Amino acid sequence: MASTLARSSLLALFLIATSMVCFAANNFNKDFDITWGDGRGKLLNNGDLLTLSLDKISGSGFQSKNEYLFAKIDMQLKLVPGNSAGTVASYYLSSQGPTHDEIDYEFLGNLSGDPYIIHTNVYTQGKGEREQQFYPWFDPTADFHTYSILWNPKCIIFSVDGIPIREFKNMESMGVPFPKKQRMRLYNSLWDAEDWATRGGLVKTDWTKAPFTACYRNFNVNGCIWTDSGASTTCGPSYLHSSNSKWFTQEMDLSSKERMKWVKRKYMIYNYCTDTKRFPLGFPPECKAIQIS
Repeated sequence: MASTLARSSLLALFLIATSMVCFAANNFNKDFDITWGDGRGKLLNNGDLLTLSLDKISGSGFQSKNEYLFAKIDMQLKLVPGNSAGTVASYYLSSQGPTHDEIDYEFLGNLSGDPYIIHTNVYTQGKGEREQQFYPWFDPTADFHTYSILWNPKCIIFSVDGIPIREFKNMESMGVPFPKKQRMRLYNSLWDAEDWATRGGLVKTDWTKAPFTACYRNFNVNGCIWTDSGASTTCGPSYLHSSNSKWFTQEMDLSSKERMKWVKRKYMIYNYCTDTKRFPLGFPPECKAIQIS
């Protein structure tokens, strides 16, 4: 009981500290291009803030100038407030082509008063269907929160305000492909998905509430940038021996695993590895390892 209370107190202090501290990091002008939306994506505060808007005609999106082969990425988001049903704000890494790799956050809007859904997925060699979904333990529209992706040769870890919610390990020894060869760009978008996003498409977008707006700030990345030559990255031997490269070999420690178990126990609402209707002939091979961890 004492250890449980101590963990709860530590978590509360961590969340308070996270909500109070907010540093400007990399600049959106320097690191990103607004790629679609016909003016619905806007750079503000000299590039420290980027907003995306959605109306009945179009959504909007932006992407990183750089491509990465492994990275630790943080982004602060404030999601669409009020009745956001049918809208999806996405934040993901992706390569190109039919056998692409992808690491996804998608934030599924809902009716006013109902919680958002944090939707995660991992694609390897063009195959996804690895969805896990969570309710946030806070109001993601009231303030900015930090959503992180750690992607290194050993694992992929999704974290929210520093608390891990999901891990996808390198399980190539079990025959499970792992994204480690294809460089990926970071994408963010706000778009209309009323055909599936809210209660399977039963709740449609209320366009009288448009335009819908999501805000992005404090992008920070420590990663291996794919060079112009297309043959290497900036993570050479000297970098990998520096203190800045700890993320490159980082894995979940015992404390992180305990916090992730807390999230799964209290806030997970869907796990593909328990969906017997979807996989009547048996779960994907990585599910055994996921259930053990």
